[in-house]
Amino acid sequence: MDIKKSDNLPDKRYKCDMTESFCDLKMREYFAAGRTRDLAFRLQSLSRLARAVEQSEAEILDALKKDMGKPAIEAYASEPGFVLRDIRYTMKHLRRWARPRRESVPPMLWPGRARLIPEPRGVVLIMGPWNYPFQLVLSPLVAAVAAGNCAVIKPSEYAPHTSAVIRHVLSAAFPDDHVRVVEGDYTAAETLLQNRFDYIFFTGGTETGRRVMAAAARHLTPVTLELGGKSPAIVCADADIPVAARRIARGKFMNAGQTCVAPDHVWVDRSAAGGFVEEIAKAVTEFYGPDPETSPDYGRIVSAKHVQRLARYLEGQTIVHGGQHNSASKYFAPAILLNPRLDAPVMREEIFGPVLPVIEYSSLDTAVAEIQKMPSPLALYVFSSSNELAEDLLARIPSGGACVNDTISHLLVEGLPFGGIGESGIGAYHGRAGFDAFTHWRGTVRRGARPDMPQAYPPYGMTLKTFKKIYRWLTG
Repeated sequence: MDIKKSDNLPDKRYKCDMTESFCDLKMREYFAAGRTRDLAFRLQSLSRLARAVEQSEAEILDALKKDMGKPAIEAYASEPGFVLRDIRYTMKHLRRWARPRRESVPPMLWPGRARLIPEPRGVVLIMGPWNYPFQLVLSPLVAAVAAGNCAVIKPSEYAPHTSAVIRHVLSAAFPDDHVRVVEGDYTAAETLLQNRFDYIFFTGGTETGRRVMAAAARHLTPVTLELGGKSPAIVCADADIPVAARRIARGKFMNAGQTCVAPDHVWVDRSAAGGFVEEIAKAVTEFYGPDPETSPDYGRIVSAKHVQRLARYLEGQTIVHGGQHNSASKYFAPAILLNPRLDAPVMREEIFGPVLPVIEYSSLDTAVAEIQKMPSPLALYVFSSSNELAEDLLARIPSGGACVNDTISHLLVEGLPFGGIGESGIGAYHGRAGFDAFTHWRGTVRRGARPDMPQAYPPYGMTLKTFKKIYRWLTG
């Protein structure tokens, strides 16, 4: 079974022959030759990637506009700008990350030495989504290259213009046996997953993540799964309501709500709910004007199919703001719903769009209990002026990441690992965590031939009681 070479692929691209353990053996030969292990080679590769991204900035932004309607500033900050920031941070710290770590040895191994040695995993597969189609394949690639791996990149077919630009950028930065792009629809992804990789990094929906993990299990391939879920925001009675509304609106409606860590829904203390709804509607109007369809700062939904999916969430709901939509132009206005039933589809499914349910609560404990019934989310957002209350809520509600009095800003802290928990994901990346994800830390012990104590070998010639005393000392 073959993945046919796309007409968009340059002639130097290889066809994938599934009779082999991978598309072809050249990438494995390239990795086995040891080129990618050299630290200077890795730094040079990252530098070339940064240069290729910078030189293609206009093409990247144009592709994102065509695929997602992304405004230039928002697109730059969240896509090529984010990747360039990743590269700079990684290059600054890579020498330290890549140093072997010394570990102490027990007396029985003296004068031996123990070390943890970082080794690349090998040939890895990175599969990206459509919502941030450039960043969410390039940022994992930065970590994979920094760790010394070869990589196959599968961009999303739902962002075809960006996929083509990714192919162009990576062709300029890497030889084909180091980093390769495979384009195509879901059948190409499924075919790739039939092969043996040394690591799989997937970003996307939870159900697709289950299929990726099942495919990886056939080869016992380790995975990082960056998924999603219903990330809640909790607005307590003592919160600064105008600030909470602006920050939730920004996090929710950026990229037209198509952000994995966007606040999915908001729980608001009943005493503050009226003011909150007014303030968030006001914030939407301030951000995008009275008609967001004409705003240069508001994006579009990825496809007409997703517009129709989002429209179904509005059926039978109390819409207090927005919700106008047009499948033909892929437009969906920011929508605010008030008090949907907790068993409604909009409260059971990940929304992944500009629809924001607001639920009033009279008891914070009741709100927490309802959130605890849901799968652990990718992010949790708490708004309160009380540090003690915020810490209590963070302790009671598990999540992949969290912010207090803000949304999505934890992604901007380079030293914080980013990842999910439970159904929102497995593993983490960004910064050092990304390097570690694509690295096998190999434990090694080095000893000399002397001393070679005879007591270490049978026959032992002592009672168990005596041995236990000696053993406690020798093992520290």
